[in-house]
Amino acid sequence: MVSLSEVAAHNASLKGLGAGLVGVFVGGTSGIGESTARAFVKHTAAPKVYLIGRDETKASSIIGEFSKLNPEGQVRFIKSDVSLLRNVDSVCDQIKSQEDKINLLFLSSGVLKTGGRDETAEGLDKKFSLHYFSRQRFTMNLLPLLSRASGVNNQPARVISVLGAGHEARLNAPDDLDLAKPGNYTMRSVAVHSTTMTSLAVEALAAQNPDVAFIHDSPGVVRTALDREMTWWGKAGTAVLFILAKPWMVPVEESGERHLYLGTSPRFPAKSGKGGQENVQPAVGSDGITGSGAYIVSADQSPTGNKKVLDEYRKAGMPAKVWDRTVEVMEKATGKVGA
Repeated sequence: MVSLSEVAAHNASLKGLGAGLVGVFVGGTSGIGESTARAFVKHTAAPKVYLIGRDETKASSIIGEFSKLNPEGQVRFIKSDVSLLRNVDSVCDQIKSQEDKINLLFLSSGVLKTGGRDETAEGLDKKFSLHYFSRQRFTMNLLPLLSRASGVNNQPARVISVLGAGHEARLNAPDDLDLAKPGNYTMRSVAVHSTTMTSLAVEALAAQNPDVAFIHDSPGVVRTALDREMTWWGKAGTAVLFILAKPWMVPVEESGERHLYLGTSPRFPAKSGKGGQENVQPAVGSDGITGSGAYIVSADQSPTGNKKVLDEYRKAGMPAKVWDRTVEVMEKATGKVGA
């Protein structure tokens, strides 16, 4: 467990990394994405921030607040529905035209919804796309910029996907990872597949990209606006659950500070060791290896993960299989390998 005082002390030291850290926050106009972007702006020197979302009015308000919080920072909003992978490609093209490196790619886009499969124009379920495929598309497209940031003045090069770390389970349809076959799609199956596939994907990505660290984390119980697309009775049920979970809730501001720690602490270096410091003990990676470059962590930044299930899938070579299938699905949806 990482104490809140340790988080605060680390974040207060971030200006020592130098000016110009670049953060991309997908889902950055609400909830955990917004609070983490706010912490990034507050604690770093002359940062450059990209907020990706759909609410232009909310984004304008956030940018005004961030400008007062750190007048030396630069904040840009890119409006996009990132449930469509072609839109993800367009956003990434815009970022790559402006930047030559990225220090933190923070992925928290998502939605709580009930009901059956809701296909996008690309043939993917909207929830599954937001929670998994869209995030992986951002990661794949922006890896060159992340790699260029690696190890520069001890600065991080890190990808964080905020989802359900620790809640991995056996895949409902291991031969149909994208749940495209009739009868395989349910709310439970999409939750299991997106969570478990994310944990397996971070391992595959870390093995292929040793200069970048990949993290799948669980934020704990944080009150956000993820239920915005639910029915009225679904929202009512969610409200009741939040009331019952109040003793265990993590305030959204604290969540932002903790995620900034996760995104910048030298305890979570890349596999190559870059982005860490010699006098800081690296965290144990998702496969139990210290400094493996792949981390599955809980809301207090402790290692987590369903070891029984993940070990079973590691022995079966599932991390590579999951990533290969992910690339195939993304290529089919967009007609190209990447942006």
